[in-house]
Amino acid sequence: MPGQSRTRLFQRRRWNPLATAEKPSGRQRGFTLVELMVVMAIMAVLMAIAVPSFISAIRSAKEAALREDLHTMRDAIEQYTEDKEAAPQSLDDLVQAGYLKSLPVDPMTHSSTTWNADQSDAYTSVDQSQTGINDVHSGSDLVGSNGEPYSQW
Repeated sequence: MPGQSRTRLFQRRRWNPLATAEKPSGRQRGFTLVELMVVMAIMAVLMAIAVPSFISAIRSAKEAALREDLHTMRDAIEQYTEDKEAAPQSLDDLVQAGYLKSLPVDPMTHSSTTWNADQSDAYTSVDQSQTGINDVHSGSDLVGSNGEPYSQW
């Protein structure tokens, strides 16, 4: 009698081709415990695959940002030293002289105050009259994906 049930549904003006005229019994409503457990197991497997990849991607992004920040600051130190004929005495000198807008935030320590500046007594050019900072490193004590501590990059 499928034709009659469709006729009744047309008459009610609620046509749904997937609907049936009969109400489902109490056992046909919802999901069984086994179905829910299967879905949860599938989700757990997918999460076990996705989470390590996500964490690795975040670490790679932070390392790329650290490399870029170090490169930018080292270039600024070299330009400052060549222009002023004296090495900067602090990283703040680079900001005050306009070589950097501001000190970048160390992506590993989440602070702009943890940079380790290396002082040197060596002159980098013949015209240089004063020694000072010649390199900069991260203040983090963590180890990078290449096995080298970030403080030595």
